[in-house]
Amino acid sequence: MTTKTGETIPIRATYMAMRNEKGTVVGGLATFHDLTLVRQLNQAISERYTFQDMIGKDPAMQQIFATVSVVGATDATVLIEGSTGTGKDLLAKVIHSISRRANRQMVKVNCAAIPDNLLESEMFGYIKGAFTGADRDKPGRFNEADGGTIFLDEIGDLPLSLQAKLLRVLEDKEFYPLGSRHTRKVDVRILSATNQDLANLVANRLFREDLYYRLNVFRIQLPDVRDRRVDLPLLIHHILRKLCAARDNRRLAISEETMELLLNYDYPGNVRELENILEHALIICRDDVIEPRHLPDFLQRRSDYRRQPPSVPADKDSAAKQEADMLRRTLRKHNWHRQKAARELGIDRTTLWRRMKKYNLTPS
Repeated sequence: MTTKTGETIPIRATYMAMRNEKGTVVGGLATFHDLTLVRQLNQAISERYTFQDMIGKDPAMQQIFATVSVVGATDATVLIEGSTGTGKDLLAKVIHSISRRANRQMVKVNCAAIPDNLLESEMFGYIKGAFTGADRDKPGRFNEADGGTIFLDEIGDLPLSLQAKLLRVLEDKEFYPLGSRHTRKVDVRILSATNQDLANLVANRLFREDLYYRLNVFRIQLPDVRDRRVDLPLLIHHILRKLCAARDNRRLAISEETMELLLNYDYPGNVRELENILEHALIICRDDVIEPRHLPDFLQRRSDYRRQPPSVPADKDSAAKQEADMLRRTLRKHNWHRQKAARELGIDRTTLWRRMKKYNLTPS
C-alpha cells in the first residue's frame, strides 16, 4: 500500500463476504494488517534491502535512486560519500541486494574500528606461523566475501601501509595473506564509503591518488538532511512507524508544535540523529500524541524560546530592544556564526537573518 505522501507500507489484506439471512451477499468486510515488523524481521534474517528502505522525494534523492538502479546491476566499484548518519551503510546494502551477487554474502569492514596492527590480518587473513600465536590458517574478510561484495566503510581511515595492498586487489583481484609467499585470488565487488573528503586527503598526501581513482569509478554523494528538507515530514512519519512496529505496535500522532520543532532543526547527525530523537520521544511518551515535552531537552529549549518568556515587557519598543540585545549576545557568543546562534535560539537561519536585518545587527 502506498500512502498519499508516497511511503510504501507492507500490508496483508483479508476479505470476508457478508450475507443476509437468505445467504445473499450484501456486502463485504476487509481487514488490513500492517506487516512492517514482519518485513523488518525478514530483512534482518535475509539481509535483503530495497529502495523502500530509503525514503526520499527530494530531486537529489530521486536522482540517486535512478543512478543506483543502473549501477547496482553491474560489478562497478562504487564510492559512497556523505556526512555521518546520511545512510551510506543502507545504500551499500541496497546496491548489493539488487546486484547479481545478491545471493552471496556482503561482508562489511569498518576501517576506523579495527586497530591498524590488526587491520591487515583481518582483511587479508594469515597463515599458520605468520606470527606468535598464529597456530592455524585464518581466512580474512576478502576470502569471506569471495563471490559476493565487500563493503569498506570509513575507507578514508585506511592506513597508507595497507592502501597499496588494497590497490592490488582492485587491479588484479589477488593478495598475499599475512606470512604467505603465495597469492590468493578472489572474485569480489568492492563498495566503499567515507564521511571525509577523499580528494582533499589525496591533496594532503594522506590517501593514495591511484587508489582514489580506482575506488572512484562510480561516486555517489548522499546529501545531508538539512539539504533535503522536503523529505523531513516523510522521514519523520516513516521512522516513527517503524519504531512503533518494532516496539509495541502503538500508533502515535505528532502535535503541531512538536512537528514545527522537528521541521526547523538542522540535524547535524542527519537521519541517525532523527531516529534517536524519535526513539527518545517514543520511550518517554505514554499518551497518544507526541508533545514537545517528550523530545530531548535541547529541543524543548527551542520550544521555550518560541513561547516568548512572560517577563518580556508589554511595551513594544522595550520588547524589541530586549530581543535585539538577546540576539546580539547570542551571536557574539558564537562569534557571529549564524547557524550555531540560530540553533541555540531555536529558530532557523533564515529567521535569524531577517531579525538581524530588522535590528541592523552586524559584527562589531
